[in-house]
Amino acid sequence: MELEYDLLVVSAADAGDDDPLFQAGTAAFETGDTAAQAAALQGHASAVLRYVSDRFAVTSRGADCRAAQVGDATIGEREGVPYADLLLDWTCPERVDEHVVRSGLFPDGEGYVKGTKTIVTYEIDGRSGSAALDAANPSFSTAQTWYERFGEFFLLGAEHLLTGIDHILFLLALIAGSRRLREIVLAATSFTLAHSVTFMLAALGLVEVPAVVVEPIIALSIAVVAGWHLWGIWRRGEHAADLETAGRGHFSLDRAGWIRLGVVFCFGLVHGLGFAGALGIDEAWSWTLLWSLLVFNVGIEVVQLTIIAVVFPLLFVLRRRAPKAGLWATGVVSAGVSTMGLIWFVQRVSGS
Repeated sequence: MELEYDLLVVSAADAGDDDPLFQAGTAAFETGDTAAQAAALQGHASAVLRYVSDRFAVTSRGADCRAAQVGDATIGEREGVPYADLLLDWTCPERVDEHVVRSGLFPDGEGYVKGTKTIVTYEIDGRSGSAALDAANPSFSTAQTWYERFGEFFLLGAEHLLTGIDHILFLLALIAGSRRLREIVLAATSFTLAHSVTFMLAALGLVEVPAVVVEPIIALSIAVVAGWHLWGIWRRGEHAADLETAGRGHFSLDRAGWIRLGVVFCFGLVHGLGFAGALGIDEAWSWTLLWSLLVFNVGIEVVQLTIIAVVFPLLFVLRRRAPKAGLWATGVVSAGVSTMGLIWFVQRVSGS
């Protein structure tokens, strides 16, 4: 199990009323001393194991399996954040071909974090797969069907986009600056293809870029894409929504449309790294996890297309019936999104 170190320390110390664990663990965290962090966990191994095993359970035919720690805890790192690596061995009353896994780690009630999601990958007794657990879906069975497993990751992808305000604003910037339906569909699809590539490479441990680099670029991408439309309004005025030259080929894009598509694709590559970092997946290569990640991205794309299907027709009608009002509306949206992106960029670069 890989658990965020400082969160594990405060949660386990609070649950077990173990103030020495809190004092030693937080002191080691603040100094960044990994040896001291590991020593704090080892010195209070029983409290840490009790917290984890009480909230992460494995059962077989309704009977609890007993957890035991193998070896000492070690300290790893993800995106510059220390993680506690624990190897646990569950002994079950009898050998069966189906197990139920339940997670209640770091619940909202503790008050330290909100909306914890636990990603589980498993290979046991001839069954393999992956699952995403949270407060709404705290358990799964290793006998679950493939469509149940993939359904969880589809919903996780949909929820991830809907709750990610920066990605929503990026999509709104794309919609505001798109002149034709095909432009926004191509831009959104290009964005999805790009972030799918880097998301899966990062999640499978094949690419690693620090969050201090990724997050400011994501914020800057929001400002740039929104600012692109504002620049078009400043340069062409009421003709900002017109095609400069008739596009050729199946996509019917002009030069500006192709350049914008390329920019969106490049930014999509960076957003994919952000998706992987936010979800906290960093696992070794496996086909099971790969398919789950693909379904996660399908969930993102479906939500994107749904938002486009709702928002773009309204914008299209407004532009047709009241061109000036449509121009002002897209300009105001782009200005707001661009300003928010610049604020986030400054905050993320400064670390505030």
